[in-house]
Amino acid sequence: MKKNRLLLLITILLLSLNATGAKKQIIINSNNLGCNDTVIIHTPTGYNGESLPALFLLHGWSGNWKNWSDKADLQQISDKFGFIIITPDGFYNSWYVNSVVPQGMQWRSFFNDELYPLIHKEYNLDPDKTFITGLSMGGHGAINLFLDDITRFRAAGSMSGVLNLEDTRLKSTEMVKVLGPYTPENLNYKNESAINRLDNFTFQANSDKHFRDRVIIVSCGKSDGLLKSSVNFAEKCDSIGLKNILILSPGNHTWNHWVYSLETHLLHFQRLAKGEHLGY
Repeated sequence: MKKNRLLLLITILLLSLNATGAKKQIIINSNNLGCNDTVIIHTPTGYNGESLPALFLLHGWSGNWKNWSDKADLQQISDKFGFIIITPDGFYNSWYVNSVVPQGMQWRSFFNDELYPLIHKEYNLDPDKTFITGLSMGGHGAINLFLDDITRFRAAGSMSGVLNLEDTRLKSTEMVKVLGPYTPENLNYKNESAINRLDNFTFQANSDKHFRDRVIIVSCGKSDGLLKSSVNFAEKCDSIGLKNILILSPGNHTWNHWVYSLETHLLHFQRLAKGEHLGY
């Protein structure tokens, strides 16, 4: 790419602004991605620039930036909980990681170096009232981004998340386009898995104030093929002293379950943003 190319080119398009709230579309031209990332942001009715709780909401594999808006009434949910809701494009198969494939997307770097700082500045985010969650591939992404720097978020969530990359059938097909061949010699699948990244946090359990204050919400349908991933991850969190709430309910790997789970996660996040306890 040309050296003089702008790192960040932002065009904000106001899609609608009326008594029911605001919906904005932000287009980011990123060197880390090599293309545009489109982000939809919902703000509650009456929002006038004040600092509010915020949720980064990630879609799943084969989805895009419109996925959540198409499947759920995010404006109504933003109004109900008083949250700014940010839905970026994780693209069809990014897995929200830095690709090891030549010319591949560096999605984690995009979020950490571009998207999060931009939203933090433009919406005056308070890290103690900022949250992140996602479904399936997005559950994996949300937890990994949370673990990158736990001072940026009060809590994180996973809905039917692929929290161990070994647990998905896509590891030997689609994921090879991001992490390389699925072979015993390729440690990317192990190192990028959220459950294995918890090993680096064991030492923080008793010494890091932020670690003690943080919590992860893990939810999954009891009939979901990724149930094992959620249960094993919660057990690993317990073993290192990382607070977590595991929510298992009837359901499968479907949008019905994820829309239901989104409000369940927001109920917990809203209490944390208000300084209320979660039963412990």
